[in-house]
Amino acid sequence: MKFKSLALAVVAGASLTGCATVMNGTNVDYLTETDPTGADVVFLNGLKCTSPCTLELKRGSDTRVDIKKPGYEPVYVLVQSRLAGSTFGNIIAGGIIGGVVDGGNGASNTLFPRPLKVRLAPEGSGKPAMLLDKDGKELMSVEEHNAKVRLDVAKTIGAELAGVEAPAN
Repeated sequence: MKFKSLALAVVAGASLTGCATVMNGTNVDYLTETDPTGADVVFLNGLKCTSPCTLELKRGSDTRVDIKKPGYEPVYVLVQSRLAGSTFGNIIAGGIIGGVVDGGNGASNTLFPRPLKVRLAPEGSGKPAMLLDKDGKELMSVEEHNAKVRLDVAKTIGAELAGVEAPAN
């Protein structure tokens, strides 16, 4: 009888938590690098650091990262919380309840871009700040990236912070 109770408790406990929650947690170490290094980095939640730096962020929360360095144009990057590819496997392994738990607490999400690597634009150069891949190769301008995710991120951080312009009257 004790074995059945223990087995039932284990199954119930496993079904009430999601696989991603157990495997990934709801937070992620988020690396931010700039070229050149030494830029002031400020996240929407108030966390601050000097690049390169790693801070712990919520997987399920969109955010904005403001980056400034003397002699370079200030720039902000919108960071989007996206559903990770492993989500459907987690639903299969953890069941519907596990999928709901993971979706609700953000554990099934990943932040994009991650890591955040930005080549800053020198003041007056007319060049755009560039988003770099993990190997340091140019992906696109920061403004191109922001334009792609702006409307989605604005739903959670607000239109003004996401840079959504108000319609002209």
